[in-house]
Amino acid sequence: MSAQPRSARVALPPTAAADAIERVLLDGLDPETVPARSIVPVPAGDLLLMPAALSEYVGVKIAGVAPANPAIGLPRITGTYLLLDGPTLRPLAWLDGVALTSLRTPAVTAVAVRRLAVRDAAHLVLFGTGPQAYGHLDALLAVRPLTRLTVVARRPEPAEALAGYARSLGLTATLGTPDAVADADIVVCCTTARTPLFDGGLIRDHATVVAVGSHEPTAREVDSALVRRSAVYVEARTAAHREAGDLLIPLAEGAFAERAAQSNLAELVRGKATVPMDRPRLFKSVGMAWEDLAVAVAAYRHDLDPAAPEPHRETVSEAAAAIGYAVEADLVRDAD
Repeated sequence: MSAQPRSARVALPPTAAADAIERVLLDGLDPETVPARSIVPVPAGDLLLMPAALSEYVGVKIAGVAPANPAIGLPRITGTYLLLDGPTLRPLAWLDGVALTSLRTPAVTAVAVRRLAVRDAAHLVLFGTGPQAYGHLDALLAVRPLTRLTVVARRPEPAEALAGYARSLGLTATLGTPDAVADADIVVCCTTARTPLFDGGLIRDHATVVAVGSHEPTAREVDSALVRRSAVYVEARTAAHREAGDLLIPLAEGAFAERAAQSNLAELVRGKATVPMDRPRLFKSVGMAWEDLAVAVAAYRHDLDPAAPEPHRETVSEAAAAIGYAVEADLVRDAD
């Protein structure tokens, strides 16, 4: 009789999760070929099904999005992740899908920010106060020398709670308005907004903007002005063209003329993407199944043996040297 699947904890530090994302891409995964997310309407909201496969492992996340839940004190998003053995499809473990998503999404952002943000980025402006906001703060602190946080949110109480958390980490943290983006090195949007959160014309040329809150073609957190003037990066063009309202709406407006212009995350990690420093860099994330699988595998292995070393991965600096990649403003130039 085969062993029953076990419950595995999601207990990785942000850098380990980011390294797991990078490792899968450096090993050759093509994010353009990963199965699309299935969205099934149900009476309470939507059921999301996200399968992915690697040679050694297969996994699927089942997530529920119930918009009415917060009004009765329950999470808006629920979920479970099933990890299976790749060659036999034998179930290996269950993981908390919400905890996995809360770790995976900031990890993906950290992978992009490692390559897009200026090295001395100090001021983060963060829209939102939910689990993703906390996760992004932790993840970005691990990859950039942040000293200052501005929280922009609708309600002051959770905004002050997030600012207090940032202060406990040693940052100067205040509550602000959307105009705070004019002084930001990094802007992260992790909200349920359906319309732009700030004036994209205020973003400085050296800044990096990350939008992760939406995976719907009719919703967006950034405006067309920002998209028009930015170098744009996505997890996968196929996914962005299905789900990224932040790009699809400007495309429909004629503000974003070329669908194929964006570089994907694999190209960015492998040093194939140009990273200009004379205009903002915009990374639009919708969340993909391969990312869940990469982090779930790392979490599963860590849960089995917390003392085991991670598989060897070149450090960011070693990988940069190997592929001739640099993010310093005086070294990176637009391909044009």
